[in-house]
Amino acid sequence: MSVIAKDIQAHWRVVQPLFSIRDEVEYDKAIVTLNALIDEVGTDEQHPLYELLDTLGTVIHAYEEKNHPIPDCSGVEVLRLLMEEHQLEPADMLALGPPDIVLEILNGERDLTVTHIQALAETFQVSPAVFV
Repeated sequence: MSVIAKDIQAHWRVVQPLFSIRDEVEYDKAIVTLNALIDEVGTDEQHPLYELLDTLGTVIHAYEEKNHPIPDCSGVEVLRLLMEEHQLEPADMLALGPPDIVLEILNGERDLTVTHIQALAETFQVSPAVFV
């Protein structure tokens, strides 16, 4: 074996698990590593580990697309889910209007407006895109 191959092999054992995620245990380890890299590298594209961070992010994204797909759902379905998760009733959703308006939205009788979407995004600290 050449000197170069020996050098690469020694380093490969350390980084190889970052390039292939086969199960949830490896996925969890990859997420921990990614978070540590984000803490270290941030958005500094000149950092020596930036390419590793970027590559690991791509590998994680591919695993998530295959194993944790996000189902297509409407903004109202997202609203229902968030309300359930936060144990909120229509009366709690003052940003949308009175409870009867909220019920009309939840029942599909009324559309979410841009103003509603902006208020919901702020309320739940999510991107407005989830309600579109």
